[in-house]
Amino acid sequence: MNILVVSPNIPLPTTGVSTRNYHLLKALAQKHTVSLLALDDSTVQGVPSSLLMDLTCSIEVIALSTSPPAKRWRQLIGLMRGKPYVLTAYILAEMQKAIDALLASGRYDAVLFESVLITGYRLPADVKVIIDEHNLEYEIRLRTYERESAWLRKWYNWLEGHLLKPVEIKRCGEADAVLVTSERERRALKRLLPQRMIEVVPNGVDIEFFHGQCTEQAVECRIIFTGAIDYYPNTDAVLFFSQQCWPLIRAQVPAVTWQIVGKNPPPQVQRLASLPGVTVTGPVPDVRPYLASATVAIAPILIGSGTRLKLLEAFAMRKAVVSTSIGCEGLAVEPGKHLLVADQPAAFAQAVVELLGDAEKRGKLAGAARSLVEAEYSWEQCGARLLHVLEKIEDGR
Repeated sequence: MNILVVSPNIPLPTTGVSTRNYHLLKALAQKHTVSLLALDDSTVQGVPSSLLMDLTCSIEVIALSTSPPAKRWRQLIGLMRGKPYVLTAYILAEMQKAIDALLASGRYDAVLFESVLITGYRLPADVKVIIDEHNLEYEIRLRTYERESAWLRKWYNWLEGHLLKPVEIKRCGEADAVLVTSERERRALKRLLPQRMIEVVPNGVDIEFFHGQCTEQAVECRIIFTGAIDYYPNTDAVLFFSQQCWPLIRAQVPAVTWQIVGKNPPPQVQRLASLPGVTVTGPVPDVRPYLASATVAIAPILIGSGTRLKLLEAFAMRKAVVSTSIGCEGLAVEPGKHLLVADQPAAFAQAVVELLGDAEKRGKLAGAARSLVEAEYSWEQCGARLLHVLEKIEDGR
């Protein structure tokens, strides 16, 4: 097939959504003719050479410029007009022009949109549309509303979630196929869109890169949290853990340390570095040495959708993990076998303390978790799932 991939970011194997986009694009390019059209709102100038070396596809990048003050005003104006900002944030005239030019110059069998939020472009009626739903976007907003105590953020997310849901469902309903990251989300969408092709293409992990054999030695009683800290569910998770779990752990294990590893920590997270035993690293060139040095990895996530790559990376690195139910939601994990799961602060803190003091239990969890990702969550397996979906689309199934 000749496929145009439209992405809201430059796919790079760095973190989160960009990692998924990169590995699925790489899988597509091995079997199909692929063109990539991507927005870039980062400081990356042009297309990174590593991407060009790893991918055999044509690449075009369009700059997306957003300043925080302007974004806030657009968010407010959008809601007042009854249309969430996120539905227009990635829709640029320059991108439509580029799509028109590509479709005019060559025959594309399908367009794969990496996110429902970037699907608002005009396309010919005969081109098949595939949407990769990294998350159920409306679900994140409504879960933020349920979790949030600040009235303005609570109101904003309630309104945005309810405005976003019908549009998101409509766009998915008009697509020829929708990809989701877990069976839970497939069932949720299938109830709303029973006639639509909805297929699970899980998130994965590079099991060779995250091999767990780093020379960095584990530091006794070290906890780690990884992820893009400027992503609100991660910010919320870090603050929740710092306020309600960390003091309980320190009271029982005074020597414990905690590393918060990830890009763009907001001021309220940066201030946690003043607490005894806490380090806020900011962005790091390679997360593996930090994971290798940790005794326990945590995912105290209380807001989310999709599945968390941070868990898969910790599993691949043979780290014992403590997570909330939402943190490990959608993954084929068995609590007590692959990780410990707790939702209440005291129970979460106690699970961390338990693992800090029990090397044998850590080893059993870590071994089972590594076996799980090898069996179910390598990017090669996830890419194969995507290629199988394309075969079904090609065959008209």
